Amino acid sequence: MIISARMLAVLDLLERTQKSPIPMDLTIGDYMRNRRYIGSKDRTDIVERIYGIVRHHARLNWALEQAGVTVPSARIKLLAYLLLVEGREDPTVYFDGTKYAPPQVTQDEIDVLHRLPKNFDAAPSDVLFECPANYSASLHAYFGKDFDVEMEALCHGATLDLRINCVAGDREKMKESLEKDKVETDLTPYSPWGLRAKGKAFLGETKAFRSGHIEIQDEGSQLIALACDVQPGMQVLDYCAGGGGKTLALASAMRVKGRIVAMDLEEARLAKAKTRFKRAKVSDIIETRPLSDEKSRKWLRRQKQSFDVALVDVPCSGTGTWRRNPDTRWRNYGPSVEEIIPVQADILERVAGVVKPGGRLVYATCSLLPEENEQQIEKFLAGHPEYELADLQDVWPEGCKPPCEGKYMRLTPKRHNTDGFFAAVLIRKDDDLE
Repeated sequence: MIISARMLAVLDLLERTQKSPIPMDLTIGDYMRNRRYIGSKDRTDIVERIYGIVRHHARLNWALEQAGVTVPSARIKLLAYLLLVEGREDPTVYFDGTKYAPPQVTQDEIDVLHRLPKNFDAAPSDVLFECPANYSASLHAYFGKDFDVEMEALCHGATLDLRINCVAGDREKMKESLEKDKVETDLTPYSPWGLRAKGKAFLGETKAFRSGHIEIQDEGSQLIALACDVQPGMQVLDYCAGGGGKTLALASAMRVKGRIVAMDLEEARLAKAKTRFKRAKVSDIIETRPLSDEKSRKWLRRQKQSFDVALVDVPCSGTGTWRRNPDTRWRNYGPSVEEIIPVQADILERVAGVVKPGGRLVYATCSLLPEENEQQIEKFLAGHPEYELADLQDVWPEGCKPPCEGKYMRLTPKRHNTDGFFAAVLIRKDDDLE
């Protein structure tokens, strides 16, 4: 494709994502599946440019506002991005109105480009670091003096992390296997199961991926599974299993011995997860139960003190995933934070009774907001004297060093080069005080 044709595709996709009720990555995926004629190089260029524009959403809007544009169109936003971010001296040359190019620029659009500031240096801090107003107070409280550097790290793309299937071999063996298929990786610094791809990697054709020996999983997500410290033969509940990523990590750590019950409200996601379980050859120990089914909910209520470990990776704001889902800073595809907080508390209450004395309840989010994290744990403990909050150092798997000191695992892109994650390990006391 010539560059103007790529710009036309970017413009088309930008307009679609602005109107679509579904997350941007799904809209892009559908668009590309229906246009197989777009080659891989062109596809990469188009997608990277769209993500770049969304990552600069607040900054571009601020710059356009300085130029007198209060409601920017996709066209003027793309033109501003090409000029201010990509540094193209005359972006209008790609808008020439020919068959495979966007329509010609208007004089009004040219005038706007001339009025734009030369850079974003004069923008307010929240604009400069793409911080939505409704999250500003919480994130300033969370990061404190590190707000600027932490938020700046959230403006960049995420790494591609892989998790090995422990049953298939160790990390070095998988690293060598991937190298044979021209995928270079480094060992992740915190997870003993992780590999981090160097640059772009096409995993679909690698032997390790086809055989179910590796899975794509952010190191932070792996560390939540590691915090569960599951062992072969255990009874484990993964209450908010979603697509099954952490369920797979738990099954791998258990060496496919024991039992995992994976539950989720979305039956379709559990059905897709089953395919992943089979590919990884761990389906024998995983039982799926949709929470949309009254039978499954009744079953859970009967499981008093039945599980060695219960993981509740609760639905949340997703603020920790802004590196890979930048559109979610500005668009809410689900409940608001105010609506989700009582749901999180309710999930903790529902699962609290299923853990055996001496067992652990692991609470996790991909959120950076204290009201979804530490504050939830404090409220739960105030009403549940049978649980105590463990120090990570005391409960972390032998031979591994926890990524954080103290009682809470708080991961951030700046400090740990992972998505933003939170986890707390709650131990049910042997002497039940209920």
